[in-house]
Amino acid sequence: MNTDKVMLRAKLEDYYSEIFEKELINEIIDSGIYRNLGSGETLIDIGDNMSHVPLILSGAVKIIREDKNGDEIALYFLERGDTCAISFVNCINNSKSMFRGIAEKETEGIFIPVSKIDDWLIKYKSWRRFIIDSYHMRLIEMVESIDSLAFMRLDDRLYKYLTDKVKIMQTNTLIITHQEIADDINTSRVVVSRLLKILENEGKVIIRRNRIIIENI
Repeated sequence: MNTDKVMLRAKLEDYYSEIFEKELINEIIDSGIYRNLGSGETLIDIGDNMSHVPLILSGAVKIIREDKNGDEIALYFLERGDTCAISFVNCINNSKSMFRGIAEKETEGIFIPVSKIDDWLIKYKSWRRFIIDSYHMRLIEMVESIDSLAFMRLDDRLYKYLTDKVKIMQTNTLIITHQEIADDINTSRVVVSRLLKILENEGKVIIRRNRIIIENI
């Protein structure tokens, strides 16, 4: 076994050995394509043809929906152990991506060709369970996104966004601009700046240039 495959096996077994059979891990290593994404790099873009499904080995990917006017909203994040169920559907249906995935920090993934997906659904019980669980988790996250838009006040939605991002990034100091936050929660930079000032007055955040420190997490 070459050095790259030894490295890939170690990364896969670090997490997925508790989920997948040894035989399935062997097939993933043989057929998967490894990628390392830098922070801000695009994993998948709107309109891309879907030929592979990603398994995230480390890092975090933000999934974004864009409307016809170019306005965006962040829906959820993919982390280690996740896959994009939407990518799975697009691959099966040979359709184009409706979402954009951007690496929030350095991210590693292995990409599974669509030709293997159907075979593994029949061959491996663990793969079927993994895909079903992924659908379930993404559905819950989509419902939470809808609930936050429909029922939460914007200041509460902003604070939830910040605390969720802290958990994803594993640090209470976020390197982010007010405009980036506004894009993610689909509002204006002026509104974000005003609400952040209110949160700072309440002792929930500390605002610095292009940095926000979340207190008491």
